[in-house]
Amino acid sequence: MLASEYFFSTHREAPSEAELTSHQLMLRAGLIKKLGSGLYSWMPLGLRVLRKVEAIVREEMNNAGAIELLMPAIQPAELWRTSGRWEKFGPQMLKIKDRHKRDFCFGPTHEEVITDIAKQEIHSYKQLPLHFYQIQTKFRDEIRPRFGVMRAREFLMKDGYSFHSSEENLTKEYEKMYKTYSRIFTRLGLKFRAVSADTGAIGGSGSHEFHVLAESGEDIIAFCAENNYAANLELATCKNKLGKRSDPTTELKKLATPNLKTCKEVSKLLKIPIQQTVKSLVIVHQSKSYMLLLRGDHSLNETKISKLLGDSSFRFASTKEIEKLLASPPGYIGPVEIPNEIQVIADESVAVMSDYVCGANELGFHLSGVNFIRDLPLPSLIADIRNVIEGDIDPSGKAPLKLCRGIEVGHIFQLKRSYSKSMEASFLNKQGQRQQFDMGCYGIGISRIVAAAIEQNHDERGIIWPVPMAPFQVAIAVIGFHRNEKVRDAALSIQKELEQSGIEVFLDNRDERPGVMFSDLDLIGIPYRITIGERSLADGKVDMESRAESIPLVPIEDEMRSKVSEICDQILSIGS
Repeated sequence: MLASEYFFSTHREAPSEAELTSHQLMLRAGLIKKLGSGLYSWMPLGLRVLRKVEAIVREEMNNAGAIELLMPAIQPAELWRTSGRWEKFGPQMLKIKDRHKRDFCFGPTHEEVITDIAKQEIHSYKQLPLHFYQIQTKFRDEIRPRFGVMRAREFLMKDGYSFHSSEENLTKEYEKMYKTYSRIFTRLGLKFRAVSADTGAIGGSGSHEFHVLAESGEDIIAFCAENNYAANLELATCKNKLGKRSDPTTELKKLATPNLKTCKEVSKLLKIPIQQTVKSLVIVHQSKSYMLLLRGDHSLNETKISKLLGDSSFRFASTKEIEKLLASPPGYIGPVEIPNEIQVIADESVAVMSDYVCGANELGFHLSGVNFIRDLPLPSLIADIRNVIEGDIDPSGKAPLKLCRGIEVGHIFQLKRSYSKSMEASFLNKQGQRQQFDMGCYGIGISRIVAAAIEQNHDERGIIWPVPMAPFQVAIAVIGFHRNEKVRDAALSIQKELEQSGIEVFLDNRDERPGVMFSDLDLIGIPYRITIGERSLADGKVDMESRAESIPLVPIEDEMRSKVSEICDQILSIGS
C-alpha cells in the first residue's frame, strides 16, 4: 500500500477529554474519530486493526466447531419480559418504540434472541450439542462513556451461545472455550490472565473473565502464581488464619478526635496500627438498615454483601438517614449501643478483634478499648464481606496473594438452564421427554481488545502493535521517493518482495521531511520499519529497525535480502 493512495491522518495533540493513553493514541494516530458521547467512527487504519482481531477470533471459533450466524440488533421487548430482564437489566439498555408504539431495545446482548431460536429450531437431542456465535455491534447506554472505545456506548462484540443435553456436555464445551479463548489472546500477542469471576447481569453459575494485563486496567486481579489461583477482586477469597479473639486488656474510653473521620487519620493520632481500628458502614436493603463492620485497612466487597443479602438491591444510607438512626454524622459512627432495629454484619477479621477503636456515634469522638461481649453483643451475622489485599493467603492456604490490574476483554459463563427455563425452551431427550437446554455463553469485546492492546503496548512515541494486530506489518520510509529513481526503484522492489511473501507493507512515499515520516510511523505503531534514502543507498545500505529496537545498517544486495527473508519468516510465524 502506497501512502499516496491511502487515507490516514495523524495529530500532534489529543483532545483534553481523552484521559486514557489508548484513547489519546487512537485519536492522535487517526484510528478513530469521535461522533458523539461514546460513539466513534473507525477510520481506515483503525478498521484494519479491528478486522485483524476479528479474523483471529473467527478462525479460532470456527476451528472449535462453533457456527456463525447474525441476529438482529433491534430486539422486541416481549423476549426480555419473558426472560425477566426487561426491568432487571437496568438503564444501560436503550429502550425504543416503533411507529406502532411497540417496545424494542437496541440489544446489549443476545441471550433472549438465541434462546428463542433454539426453542423454535432445536427439537431433538440428536441435534445437540450446538454452538452459535456472531460478531456484531452492541449498544449499552453507559451513564458516563469514557476512555474512548474502552467504555463506549456502541461497540463490536463476539458473542457465542451453546446448547447441550446435559450439564456434563456443557462443562466440556466450557472447558473447550476456555482453551479457545486462551489461544485467541495468545495469537493476538497479548499478555493476559484468566480469572474466576461473578456472573453479574448475564446470570448463570460459573464464569471466567479474560484480562489483558495493564497498569491502567479498571479491574483488580488477585492471583497466586504458585498454584494458578486467579480471581477478579469481586470474587477473590483468601484463607483466613485469624485464631481466637483475645480477652480485653484495656478499659473502654471515649477519645476526642475532632475533624478526624477516617481510620487512617484516627490511627495516626492515636499512634496505633490501622489494623486495630474498625470502620462502620450503614446500608439499606428492603427497608431494613444494616451496619457493616470492617477492619480499618480493609474495604467492602459489594458483590459478597449482595450475595449474602440475596440480591444486589442494597444501597448505602444517606447522611440524613445515618444521622437519624445514630444521632451522628458519618465518620464517627460505630456499633456500640446502637438501636436494636439495626442489624450488625461483621467481617470475619473483625469478629476476632479485641481492644479496637471505632466511632462513638458522637460528632468529634471515637471509642478505644472496644470489646465484643463486654461492650457490645457479638454481631448477628459474621461473614467474609471484604476485598482481599496483597499478602493474604490464597484459598488453599499455601502462598500469599498478589494483586495486579487488568482490562476485561472476554467473559465465559455456564448459564445452565437460567434462560431455557424462563423462556420454556426445551427438546425431546432420549427418553422422549421434554427437557430444558443446558446453555453456555461466551463473549469477547472485539473493539475493546484494540484499546487494551495499546494500553499494554506503547511508549512515549506512540503505539507498539503486536505483529498479529498491526494495520501493516512493515513500513518503508522513503526519503526522496520523487527525486531519486534509484531510491524509488529500491523501495518498490523491497515492497514487492515483502508482499509476495505475504507481508502487508505500508510504503510512505509522501514528500515529507524524514522527521515527520518517522514520527507518524512511530505513532501508528507499525512493528518493522525499513528506511531508504539517497545517502545510505549510495553506500549500498538501508536502515532497518523494529518498533522496539534498532538494527544496524545492512548492505542492500546481500545481507539485506537475507534480512528481508528473516523478517518475513518471523512475521509469518507470529500468531500462526
